[in-house]
Amino acid sequence: MTSLPDIARAQFPSLRSGFTFADNAGGSQCAELVAKCILDYLLNTNAQLGADYSVSIESAQRVAAGSVAAAELFNAASPDEIVFGSSTTMNLENLARSLEGDVLDEEEIIVTGEHEANVGSWTGLASRKGLTVKHWRPRITDPSNLYSLALCVEDLLPLITAKTRIVAFTACSNILGSIVPVKAVVAAARSRATELGVRKIEFCVDCVTYASYRRIDVQDWDVDYAAISFYKAFGPHVAALYARAASLRSSVSALTHHFLGAGTIGYKLHPGGPRYELVYGAAGAITYLRSLTPTGTLDATFAATAAYESTLSERLLSFLRGYAPRVRIVGDAHSGSSRIPAISFVVQGMRSQDIARACNETGTIGIRNGHFHAYTLVDELDPNIDADDGVVRVSFIHYNTTEEVDRIIDVLRGILA
Repeated sequence: MTSLPDIARAQFPSLRSGFTFADNAGGSQCAELVAKCILDYLLNTNAQLGADYSVSIESAQRVAAGSVAAAELFNAASPDEIVFGSSTTMNLENLARSLEGDVLDEEEIIVTGEHEANVGSWTGLASRKGLTVKHWRPRITDPSNLYSLALCVEDLLPLITAKTRIVAFTACSNILGSIVPVKAVVAAARSRATELGVRKIEFCVDCVTYASYRRIDVQDWDVDYAAISFYKAFGPHVAALYARAASLRSSVSALTHHFLGAGTIGYKLHPGGPRYELVYGAAGAITYLRSLTPTGTLDATFAATAAYESTLSERLLSFLRGYAPRVRIVGDAHSGSSRIPAISFVVQGMRSQDIARACNETGTIGIRNGHFHAYTLVDELDPNIDADDGVVRVSFIHYNTTEEVDRIIDVLRGILA
């Protein structure tokens, strides 16, 4: 029986070189099918949408297939709830601007110190509209490790008042590797908001890191907005935003040209058209994910990949734990269902850049250091570190092998000797 990583690796030409890609939380490799979809679109159906000639009709069908695929990845109720854009940062900035007419003076926005794409757009809205910004900060979960941080709902609930309008947070930290129980957080926050008589509260969840590792379910989570970047989920450099139909009707103002009549669909959040070939390529990423298990469902795929990836996590985490307290793991020091294999750490007395460079100079390994656009989280670590130097991050995914993990461990062992 062919193993999960072998099934996956056969679909990524870049992996045939033997190079160990361990910066996957920054961007995964692109599945071959995705590239073929993009090429096929450009060579055979590269026509403007909306005409009644055959190639334009086929082009429109292919772009629509991208929305259908993204809706499946989000588990959205309809492709009409999907918006494509150049990046998650741009999609969320557009979303924030579209909400300017539906926030009131002195209302409040709650953000985290995580991925800046889901922070800066909201602090910008607050600045323009005179709103109050509150910060949901992580807490230490293991007293023996001051960097064992995680967002806890108990720290969110006191921040909610009768004036709370937006709560924006990540489903998975790209630094801590921790998965936030989105459904439980949203349910608790909505209950508190109801008790306090909140006028309207909406939730925007950054799934940029989460989308590669776990099954998104916006309907079950009961969220209003969610964002992903396909280049981190085996696809092209294009991003998708989910906007709940009810929010599209009652919260969002159209950013489109005045004569287009976008109505109540996601197109309201398209100031211009997306890159059609990349939208079609995104459909290939979903086809790839379905190919990894016999049942061909995303539920089965993410269950299988999560179980396998946990073994990769524990292999590296157990090695790093052996060097404590000199090595400090940022986040949970143990693998499990609430942790992805994006493993960050710092070494006392060493710059993170020097550690990453030593690994990368082997010529066969790729890892990184830095704050990874979660600047506030890294800058507020205590004991403090240089946020620009940041942490060392090694991030695996289901096409990585145990041999690749061991290759990195061997190099780190030499560095830490």
